[in-house]
Amino acid sequence: MRKFPVLSILLILSFLCASSTPVAAAAWESKVDAWVLETAAEGATEFLVLLESQADLSAAQGLESKAARGQFVYQALTATAQASQAPVIAALEHLGVSYRPYWIINAIWVRGDLSTLTTLAQRPDVRHVYANPSVALDAPREETTAIQAVESIEWNIALVGAPAVWALGYTGQGAVVGGADTGYDWTHPALKDQYRGWDGSIATHDYNWYDATDTPSLAPVDPYGHGTHTMGTMVGDDGGTNQIGMAPGARWIGCRNMDERGVGSPATYIACFQWFVAPTRVDGVSDPRPDLAPDVINNSWGCTVSEGCTEPDALLAAVQNVRAAGIFITNSAGNHGPGCSTIDTPAAIYAESFTVGATSSLDTLASFSSRGPVTVDGSNRPKPDISAPGVGIRSCIPGGSYALMSGTSMAAPHVAGLVALLLSADSSLRGQVDQLETAIEQSALHISSLDCSSPQPYPNNLYGWGRIRAVEAVQAVTHNLRLEKTASAESVQPGETLTYTLTVWDTHLFKPASGIVIRDTLPAGTSFVAATGPYTPNGSEIQWDISSLDAGTTFEITLTVLVQADALGPVVNADYSAISNQAALVSGAPVPTLLVRRTLLPMTLK
Repeated sequence: MRKFPVLSILLILSFLCASSTPVAAAAWESKVDAWVLETAAEGATEFLVLLESQADLSAAQGLESKAARGQFVYQALTATAQASQAPVIAALEHLGVSYRPYWIINAIWVRGDLSTLTTLAQRPDVRHVYANPSVALDAPREETTAIQAVESIEWNIALVGAPAVWALGYTGQGAVVGGADTGYDWTHPALKDQYRGWDGSIATHDYNWYDATDTPSLAPVDPYGHGTHTMGTMVGDDGGTNQIGMAPGARWIGCRNMDERGVGSPATYIACFQWFVAPTRVDGVSDPRPDLAPDVINNSWGCTVSEGCTEPDALLAAVQNVRAAGIFITNSAGNHGPGCSTIDTPAAIYAESFTVGATSSLDTLASFSSRGPVTVDGSNRPKPDISAPGVGIRSCIPGGSYALMSGTSMAAPHVAGLVALLLSADSSLRGQVDQLETAIEQSALHISSLDCSSPQPYPNNLYGWGRIRAVEAVQAVTHNLRLEKTASAESVQPGETLTYTLTVWDTHLFKPASGIVIRDTLPAGTSFVAATGPYTPNGSEIQWDISSLDAGTTFEITLTVLVQADALGPVVNADYSAISNQAALVSGAPVPTLLVRRTLLPMTLK
C-alpha cells in the first residue's frame, strides 16, 4: 500500500475545502486519527465518528440496584444518540456511504473516502474520528490439543479455592456471566447446561447470543476455539469428571467480536459492549432488554498500538459506560511480558477495567504476562489489578474436546467466575462493581514485588494485589463472626480475681452486623465481680446484647471473677458463644487457668 506523508495529505485536504470550509484545516485535522488521514488519502476506509454530545451518567452511581442502573444508562445513552445522530446520519445518507450507528458511545461507523472524512471532520458536532483497523487476537499459547479427560477438579480451580466455596452452597447460581470473544460452542457438554439460551429441551438464542462480525451466525459458533476455552474456565462442568469452571451454577451468554481468524476491530468490540448493556434478539438491534444484561463480562483480547489501535482511548467511553450500568469488566493483561509497561492494550489499560495477570501453579508470575505501569496513555497507572492461574490451563474446545492453553486470556476468566461466586453468596452486590473489586483485592494472596517501578509491595505492577482466593473473597462479603477469649493470667491463687477479655469481630467488608449476642458462663469455683459493656447476669451466665457492629470492626468486653477459697483444680472457663442476625453461631473452646495454692513451710526458731 502506497502511503502519503502527512504534509501532502494536509495540502490535498486544504485544496478540497478551501472554497467552503467553515473550519480551518488545522482545527479539524486535529480531530482525526493519523491512521485515518493516511488510509483515506488512498481510497475508502473505515473509521468511527465520535460525536460531541455525550450523556451524563453520573447519576447512575447513586442508584441502588443493578436493574435501575442499567435502565438509566440505557435510556440516557439512547436518548443522547437519538437527539444528536440524526443530522449526521442525514449527511451520510446524502453522501451515499455505508454507516452503522452506536449509542453506547454516541458514535457512527462509516466507510468512506477522503471527501467523506473531510465533510464529517469539519462538523462542529463531531468530537473525534477514530481508526477502525482489523486487529489480530493476542493468541494464547496452546500446549496440547484434544487431550483426554482428567478425572478430577482441575488444579487451577482447586488452587484458588472454588470447591470449598461450592461446599458452602455457592456455585454461581443466580449470576449471569458474559463473554466477548471468538464465539462459543454452546453444545459442548461442559457448557450446554449453563447456557442461558438452553432450557433443557429448546434453544433460544435471542438475548443470549450476538455475532458482531461481518459474517454473523444466528447461533453460537466458535471456529477459532479461543472463546470456548475461556468460557469453560468461567462456568464449565459436564456433570461428570470435567469440573473445569469456577462457577458451574452460573448461566452464560456470549457475543462474538472476533472472526474465524481471531481478528476484530474497535467497531466489533464496541458493538459487543453495546449488546451486553441491553441484549437484543440475534440481529443485534431488535427489542433491546437492559434487564437481561450480564453481571460480568470477560474480555480475553486486546488491541495494541502496533496492531493499529493508534489512540489508547479508542474504547474508553464504551468501557466507562458499561461499568456505569453496573457490569463488572475483566480484561486479560496481555502476553507481552516480561518487560515493564507492556500492559498497553485497550481495554486492559483503563482504570474502569479489572485487569488480570497470569500465574503458575507455584504462584509465580508467568514470563509472558504483561506488566505495568501503564505508560501508553501517559497515566503511569499501576496494573494489573489482580492475578490468577494462566499457565497450563485445561478447559474445553469446540467439538466436545479439551485442551491445555497458557496466556492471560486463561487467567481473566477465573476472575469473572469468582464474581459469579460472590454474587451467589450475596445477591445485593449485583451492580456494586467497586465493592466486588475491593473484596477480590483485599482477599487475595498478597504477593509483593517492587519490580517495574512498583511504588509499594502490593498492589504492584507484576501481580497487582496478588493471586485470587475464592473462599477468602466469599468470607469478605458474608457475615462471619469471630470470637476470641483470653485470660488475664496463666495462674491464679484462691482469693484473687481473674479477668477474661472477649473480642468479637465481623469479617464483612461492607455491611454491619446487627443483633449480636455474646454469652459466657462463670467458671466453677468463681463468683461474679464485674463486666464491661451492656451485660445482663442470668444466674451463672452473663449475656451481652450489642445492637450492631460496623463491617470489619471489633468489639471488646471483659468479665472479672473472684476465685473462691474452696476452688479445686484449674479454673476452667466454660464454652462461650456469639450469634447475630446475619451470622451463624460461633463457639469458643474452654480457657483453663492454673490454680496455685500457697504451701506454708514450718517455722524454725533459733
